[in-house]
Amino acid sequence: MSFFRIAEEPLIIAGPCSAETREQVIETAAALKDISVNLYRAGVWKPRTKPGTFEGNGEQALQWLQEVKENYQLPVTVEVAEVAHIELALKYKIDVLWIGARTVVNPFHVQQLADALKGVDIPVMVKNPVNPDVDLWEGAIERFERAGITKIAAIHRGFSSYQSSSQYRNQPNWVIPIELKRRRPDMYIICDPSHIAGKRNLVAEVSQKALDMGFDGLMIETHPNPERAWSDAAQQLTPHMLKEMLQQLIIRKHFTADMSKSTELEYLRQLMDTVDAEIVDLLARRMELSARMGTIKKGCNMTVYNPDRWRDIVETRTEQAIKLNLSPDFILALYEKIHHESIKKQLALLEAKDKLAKD
Repeated sequence: MSFFRIAEEPLIIAGPCSAETREQVIETAAALKDISVNLYRAGVWKPRTKPGTFEGNGEQALQWLQEVKENYQLPVTVEVAEVAHIELALKYKIDVLWIGARTVVNPFHVQQLADALKGVDIPVMVKNPVNPDVDLWEGAIERFERAGITKIAAIHRGFSSYQSSSQYRNQPNWVIPIELKRRRPDMYIICDPSHIAGKRNLVAEVSQKALDMGFDGLMIETHPNPERAWSDAAQQLTPHMLKEMLQQLIIRKHFTADMSKSTELEYLRQLMDTVDAEIVDLLARRMELSARMGTIKKGCNMTVYNPDRWRDIVETRTEQAIKLNLSPDFILALYEKIHHESIKKQLALLEAKDKLAKD
């Protein structure tokens, strides 16, 4: 079966967080057989935060997944975190492997897994690291590419956060997978709404948002009796809930066959390009003014950062944003970057003059 090929319909991966018992694995597979599921997932080895909790059934669970393949014609995927896991997964003819978020944070560990797959033709899915680092994520992908793996997908499962007030278990930080897609336009990107949401009532919302942004698939934890699940009970859906959710999701298209709308979009994009060019010109002008201010501050022996001035910028720009129906949070984030660059430019100017004076 060929995976990670861009299509109109998203790739759907579903199955339990953990392969707990043979009965649970088989019951889930039987229920998913009549749903549009392309790949059956199950945790065989479970990396747990604390010892003493359920850490998976290992090789025994792989035998259960063989039954799923044979009896229900469902391809299967498991997470691997050790070279020994890969050896066993290949022995039991697992169709797709995935690399977990905790593993991706360690390049040495990822390299060991990539080396173990040299010469093996098997699809690999790479989850984002637990911290929002697109370079680390892309680096893990590159290690498998250099090992000769040609079928690779990225899985966005959100990022760990200390913000206990957040409605999500893991922060989506959508800008990170969007940046990965910019760097890798042909990369197949799958969203894991279960781990982002952390609560089953939020899974549909996150799934729809991912599809609205053009993600290529969804990986959703599914359990016949979520309340009694041995891990991640709060975020798993029953197969019936999954079926209902998939029926309600709106699948967006990447392109339109309506030529008039396509022409209108292209016209608007050209206008946007013109506006963007003006924005860049204005930013260059602002940095020029910032440099002139830095020269004056140097001559007057003034500090680069002025708290009162920055406070005034924040207040006036956000007030203007509200009047123009713009998000004040967006404008604040934008001006924080502009202000940071302005400070950076003035500091460089002062340091260069100080060095010249010493010489």
